[in-house]
Amino acid sequence: MIRTVTATRYVKPLREGGSLPAIIEADDDGMYVLKFRGAAQGPKSLIAELIGGGIGRALGLPVPELVFVEFDGALGRNEPHAEIQDLVVRSAGLNLALDYLPGSFNFDPLNARDADPALAARIVWFDAYITNVDRTPRNPNMLLWHRKLWLIDHGAALYVHHTWADWQARARGRFQPIKDHILLKVAGDLRAADEALAPLVTPELIAELVDSIPDAWLEGEPTFASVADHRAAYVEYLRTRLESPRLFVEEAADAHAQRL
Repeated sequence: MIRTVTATRYVKPLREGGSLPAIIEADDDGMYVLKFRGAAQGPKSLIAELIGGGIGRALGLPVPELVFVEFDGALGRNEPHAEIQDLVVRSAGLNLALDYLPGSFNFDPLNARDADPALAARIVWFDAYITNVDRTPRNPNMLLWHRKLWLIDHGAALYVHHTWADWQARARGRFQPIKDHILLKVAGDLRAADEALAPLVTPELIAELVDSIPDAWLEGEPTFASVADHRAAYVEYLRTRLESPRLFVEEAADAHAQRL
């Protein structure tokens, strides 16, 4: 279950990336990187972060803890940047955040060759499954903290939900962008990673994560007649991607062979 905390202090914005997250302090004395519901991609980015990060953690991958955050827009009233202040006000209510890793620094693409091959293969499999178009040399979305690799920012995953047209067929499809994955060249056996990880993404896990999406984040999608139908589509999409044959694994393995 994902905890819910209440923001007590707006610390500072993080100006990297287009979503303009912020560091906040919460009522559990923890520090978090808050992803604002009012950012450009809206709730879809938070849904991708919630589902992608939740699956990553269930697979044992190094993803910081995810929490829901009740945020009062008045906390950012002293933010001098007008655009950010507007974003903060628009995002009052329930948002999503990741545990803040103080002292961490961005992963250098030049260090990709030093990554553990088994871990790299699991990360490649994970990103291909959730159709994460990031994790490239241009945008690694990885941090180093206490000499350990951490995966962050899955808001660009599940791009099927930006247009649900033909989503049932697309659920069974390949994932060509995996050829640009920053860890693909150093990844170990991708089929072994598939055998180890696919059974861990259980129907129960998928249902629990999708059920945890707040109704307000699912409202207004014209493709579906109701929030319940919208929620069910996420469940079916994620389950269908795991059905054999998993073409996203074949795509990743083929791309891997070409990079060797």
